[in-house]
Amino acid sequence: MGDGTGKDDIASAKQQLRRQVLARRDGLDEAWRIEASLMLGDRAQAFLGSVDPGTVVSGFLPIRSEVDIRPLMAALGQKGARLCVPAIVEGELQFRELRPDAPLEPQGFGTYAPGSEAAVLDPRLMLVPLAAFDTAGRRLGYGRGYYDRAIERLEEKGISPRLIGIAFDAQEADCVPTELHDRRLAAIVTESRVIDCGL
Repeated sequence: MGDGTGKDDIASAKQQLRRQVLARRDGLDEAWRIEASLMLGDRAQAFLGSVDPGTVVSGFLPIRSEVDIRPLMAALGQKGARLCVPAIVEGELQFRELRPDAPLEPQGFGTYAPGSEAAVLDPRLMLVPLAAFDTAGRRLGYGRGYYDRAIERLEEKGISPRLIGIAFDAQEADCVPTELHDRRLAAIVTESRVIDCGL
């Protein structure tokens, strides 16, 4: 019974923090968000450096007030990365190859992904969206656990993807509550800095 209460408390704390931080992000000026996204992309490129040709990199297409990393993804593609973005298939994430000429289809939650004809890839480097983060690399997602389960499936295949959180400074929290299944980030890139989380 105590364990159940503890889990409920953590879930409640997560939900409260998620609401607070997303409200902060939603309140950012739209023109400023565009500029900050470009600054973040430049910072991420400098941090990531060159990528080996053919390295599979997962990114994401922005929804609502998320950082727009499409210019960053395009730059990584020009360096030889093989790009993919998540599609929701039967309640789980599937990383589908993103090609310039490929049509996108709605996935729900306001996001899009390549269609079922796209190649399914296993990313080695993941640029991960989030609701909130702290400097220890703890990440708060949107509450559905998609990324945690997808990372677990990759690990079951023997793949340990490098996880890079992508967020605005405004999404930082003092301490993100976590559970056993929550994965920590190796680093977080914001518009002003790179946080090395020591993983």
